[in-house]
Amino acid sequence: MTGSTPADRAGKYALVERERRFLLAVAPETSHAREVRRITDRYLTGTRMRLRRVDQPAPVQPEFKLTQKVPADRPGPVQGTITNIYLSEAEYDVFAVLPSAVLTKTRLSIPPLGIDVFDAPLHGLVLAEAEFTTDEDMHTFEPPSDIVSEVTDDPRFTGGRLVQAHRDDLISWLDDYGIKLNPGCREP
Repeated sequence: MTGSTPADRAGKYALVERERRFLLAVAPETSHAREVRRITDRYLTGTRMRLRRVDQPAPVQPEFKLTQKVPADRPGPVQGTITNIYLSEAEYDVFAVLPSAVLTKTRLSIPPLGIDVFDAPLHGLVLAEAEFTTDEDMHTFEPPSDIVSEVTDDPRFTGGRLVQAHRDDLISWLDDYGIKLNPGCREP
């Protein structure tokens, strides 16, 4: 009898992640958002794990979760599988001391999109995503007219890659899509 390997169990608790990502030239006004949340993502060094803290205006308590994303073996809107574990603040604190790279952003919920407005050193990046439960919904989705370009197939615009990006990388990547960051937008 052989034991099962992690690959054999990949679908036992994980969900298929279907999302499409889009670049916007400017962030929408926060007044247009249904919800505004501050997100701090800690990408744990040497793993596929992300530790997330989500803060919302009072009286809503922060949300904490540990996420594993296993990428698909091909580009496209089926990103792979995702597994989330919701944590207490004390459990979050246990993981938060591990070596990690940190990414912070404000998420604006403007259905059907979640729009991320990034903090330094990625300030000026406005990335929208739409998540889907079925392949049909994903393939028939028509993005709003203010989208500059779809970047679903561009690995540079995934969280795991963005957290490693330098300011000059971002300026170059956005230039590839015709988005010019204001020189005053550079880091001090």
